[in-house]
Amino acid sequence: MDNLPTISVDDLEALRDAKRRLEHPGLTARISNLVGRPMEGGLRMLPSRWHMTIESAAEAALFKGLEFAIGTMRDPQPRRSRDLLHRAVAAGTGAVGGALGVVSLPVELPVSTCVILRSIADIARSEGHDVCSIETQLACLEVFALGSPHSVDDAAESGYWVVRGVMSRYLSEAAEHISRKGLRDRSAPALIRLVTQIAARFGVVISEQAAARLIPVLGAASGGTVNYLFTQHFQDMARGHFVVRRLEKKYGSLLVQRAYEELLV
Repeated sequence: MDNLPTISVDDLEALRDAKRRLEHPGLTARISNLVGRPMEGGLRMLPSRWHMTIESAAEAALFKGLEFAIGTMRDPQPRRSRDLLHRAVAAGTGAVGGALGVVSLPVELPVSTCVILRSIADIARSEGHDVCSIETQLACLEVFALGSPHSVDDAAESGYWVVRGVMSRYLSEAAEHISRKGLRDRSAPALIRLVTQIAARFGVVISEQAAARLIPVLGAASGGTVNYLFTQHFQDMARGHFVVRRLEKKYGSLLVQRAYEELLV
């Protein structure tokens, strides 16, 4: 790529892999490939009231996850992420919830979200980011917004850079609030706006997760299986996201974005 002389070959390949992960088929495709049938049937089986329940559960889970991020991410030393371990833990919680059916989702979701967020933070740390910084902690939370191919207002607003652009103002406001007052006041407008924006996107993926449990072919193993795929999905989003952020620190956002858009995957 003659117009990108300053980005090394190795870093371009890392960026190509990041784009491949971020543009990877979503959770619906993964589950459909696993069970050999489309997910639309499962989505239609969800009662209409569940969509409101899922959105409320997503907001509560994200607040818990944000508290978890601020309160427990205290080891900044880079080391290899333990992706398989986190997928196994998430599968275990999903198996327990699966035994109770889809109605257990509001109880299980905060636990699963914290496990996934820990895995996301682990990946961020492995890419050299300081998990003690508010910026990185909120970037971990941002992954939940990146994990859905859908947008709140416009189906076209689904690209990686577009979603980041939409989220940037909310993340900035939330970071400023947390740096001054911490998480003592959940009703703070900056936090509500951030969590609402992420939950609206996150809820789409949760709906897919809930619908998968209604597909009979998955049987008793549905909770564990779906949670495993659910976690793997967000791990891929996280790996891609934090590789991009690492390269942005090295080369600048404009150059990395241009390279990202020009790379073929």
